[in-house]
Amino acid sequence: MVDIGAPGGDSFAVPRAINTSGQITGSAGGDSGSSGVFIYSNGKFAYLGTLGGNSGIGNAINSSGRVAGYSTNYAGTYRAFISKGKSLVDIGDLGGGSAVAYGINDAGAVVGSSVTADGSNHPFLYLNGKMIDLGTLGSPQGNDWWNSAQGINKSEVVVGYSYTSGGPFRGFAWATGKMIEIGTLGGLYSQAYAINNRNQATGIAYLANGLAHAFIADASGKMKDLGALAQLGDSWGFAINDSAIVVGQAQTNNGADHAFVYNGTKMLDLNTLVPPGSLILIEADGINNAGQIVCTGEDNQGNLHTMLLTPQ
Repeated sequence: MVDIGAPGGDSFAVPRAINTSGQITGSAGGDSGSSGVFIYSNGKFAYLGTLGGNSGIGNAINSSGRVAGYSTNYAGTYRAFISKGKSLVDIGDLGGGSAVAYGINDAGAVVGSSVTADGSNHPFLYLNGKMIDLGTLGSPQGNDWWNSAQGINKSEVVVGYSYTSGGPFRGFAWATGKMIEIGTLGGLYSQAYAINNRNQATGIAYLANGLAHAFIADASGKMKDLGALAQLGDSWGFAINDSAIVVGQAQTNNGADHAFVYNGTKMLDLNTLVPPGSLILIEADGINNAGQIVCTGEDNQGNLHTMLLTPQ
């Protein structure tokens, strides 16, 4: 476990994703309250900044080191971007003036959420220089703020979540123009956050008892409950690799949030698998196919750290 620190002059770096070669992206900033996009590669930081505003975050990074995320511009509006070298390129919107990006695949296709011309919020796919409106699961206008695409794989299968015509929001999988509802674990709601190249998705789904658990859903629509760290706790699956190893966050018996890994058999608290220290791993944000995991750690003073975990 390695604390990678922060770019020069910044006091913190919060991770969001890791790619196949171990490059990490996220957000870094200082005491001023401003933040910007970073890439960490081979022990060094590259600071990509913002689109002109005072905040920016890299949410996903592909195997070529290209980053997708969102940033405020000079006017303070949130805009989706893709990186080009050490610059951030605004990729537009669906007509409503703002957009945010959450996922990118190795071909550079980006997914996220954008305001439309009528003020709705829709998931999008940015492909070949064009932003495509993916539609919704029947979301009525005015009840659509959470509609968003979150992840994309090499086959351009997109996952995310949308309100339905009946009201609850549900996870979805979108491919070749068709959006399919993922379902739940017996409750009302679900959200999909990530998908691997075997069309297996992870996220959060509610149970009939009101709890919410991380899941794996396969291409057939079958959903597997990954459980939780506490009997009455919730869990969230944030990332999944091609071996169907899931990482995320789960509540412990005392109500604290801890990072977890689901190893194909059971959910494990990552804090029990690393050398003891003063940091608590509160969230696992990404995992690559080599099994490297990037986590957010919190020290005794409440400061956040980016932690890189490499299996031995």
